[in-house]
Amino acid sequence: MEIRDPIVFLDYLKSTHERTRRLLPLIPAADLEWAPAPGRFTFGDLVRHLAGIERWMYAETVSGRPSRYPGHARTLADGPEAVLKYYDKLHAESRAIFAAITPEQFAGRSTTPGGTTITTSKWLRAMFEHEAHHRGQLYLMLGLRDVATPPIYGLTSEDVQARSKHD
Repeated sequence: MEIRDPIVFLDYLKSTHERTRRLLPLIPAADLEWAPAPGRFTFGDLVRHLAGIERWMYAETVSGRPSRYPGHARTLADGPEAVLKYYDKLHAESRAIFAAITPEQFAGRSTTPGGTTITTSKWLRAMFEHEAHHRGQLYLMLGLRDVATPPIYGLTSEDVQARSKHD
């Protein structure tokens, strides 16, 4: 899938972001800096990482600037309220930058932090894949902490099985 229309891109960004954002209030405050194993991302790390990568890597590079990703340290946002505020603020900034990209820029090329030049629309597709990857981690980690989560598209696998035709 390649989204070539900036308007379609912004709509897809909105729905993708909403699917991730609705998980964040479910993270227990006491577990914000919990990690499933030593050396792994905590919930807070994941949220800060998603916000920072979108804003400081993707939004910068598609605008023709180098990545300025600051990492995901607690010093960027510490505590549940600060982490959510950081996530929302950086997403709003990213969205404004993406909305300003011209159709010509969107169809053009961007340079990744690794120095690879790639079609901007493909580079932005990678952003969605990156977010989906980390959203999956959030779902798994919430499950490990016995937190009930909403189905991603409205139905659980059990719902789909119950509604499916069986021979």
